[in-house]
Amino acid sequence: MPESTAVSFESGAVRLRGRLHLPPGRPGPVPCVVLCHGFSGTMDRLVPHAEAFAAAGMAALVFDYRNFGESGGEPRQLVDIDGQRQDVRAAIAFARAREEIDPGRVLLWGNSLGGAHAIVVAADDPRVPAVVAQIPFNGFPRKVEGRSAWATLRLQAAILWDAARGRLGLSPYYIPMIGAPGELAVTATAEAERHIRTLSGDGQTLWRNSIAPRAFLRMMRYRPGDAAERLRAPLLVCIAADDHETPEEKTRALAERAPDGELRRYPGTHFGFYNDPAIREAVLTDQIAFFTRWATPRTER
Repeated sequence: MPESTAVSFESGAVRLRGRLHLPPGRPGPVPCVVLCHGFSGTMDRLVPHAEAFAAAGMAALVFDYRNFGESGGEPRQLVDIDGQRQDVRAAIAFARAREEIDPGRVLLWGNSLGGAHAIVVAADDPRVPAVVAQIPFNGFPRKVEGRSAWATLRLQAAILWDAARGRLGLSPYYIPMIGAPGELAVTATAEAERHIRTLSGDGQTLWRNSIAPRAFLRMMRYRPGDAAERLRAPLLVCIAADDHETPEEKTRALAERAPDGELRRYPGTHFGFYNDPAIREAVLTDQIAFFTRWATPRTER
């Protein structure tokens, strides 16, 4: 069985916490996959992925971004785009410094918003040998399916009110990340509501259904596609055919703009990548094969 150890490291003035999964019977320094979770996510949701990579012979590092889960930082539940990218760079540096890990074979894996971070960080770090972006964020869709004009106005008002509170130094105006249809939430669909039950599970989870919506103003200006053009590492983009949160019209552009980009399309929706074991297994099989190919020393390929 893979070995899992609690770890912590500094990212600027913030202490981040994570878990390092090591493969069994490792003969020497091994490749390592640094996993970057998505908007509002926490590291515990990525344990199945980390265990799969470790079982395939690679170390896997999961961690919480600042302001989330077990990591430090204030205000809580606030997505800090620039801070999260700094956290990814700190995680890479931590992995490269571990004696169990080959510093020349630290790979990046990102889900949703974390997929955008993985591309942007790797574009500025030529030592990253390969990147996987799963259902990655690449800008908001023109229209969100199932969201009425009134619901859009309510969400926009919450974003602006929270941003105003932030400028005044006040505590965030929190809203649910996931809600039932008609509720004020970032995602309010029947499928999302079913997904929240999966996240909650037996209650033993770091994830919280709460978010400071001011982060969306910064995300509106986030352009990972520009970084994809500068990416030297091979990129695998894995998308869902019926994804309404990170739709194909946006995500496939990342693979097309990367000099060495590859696109894989799977059945199902955005939440199917989390909730459907068959989809997750198929996607992970392809991702492990991709990372194994690019983590192998050039003399052995």
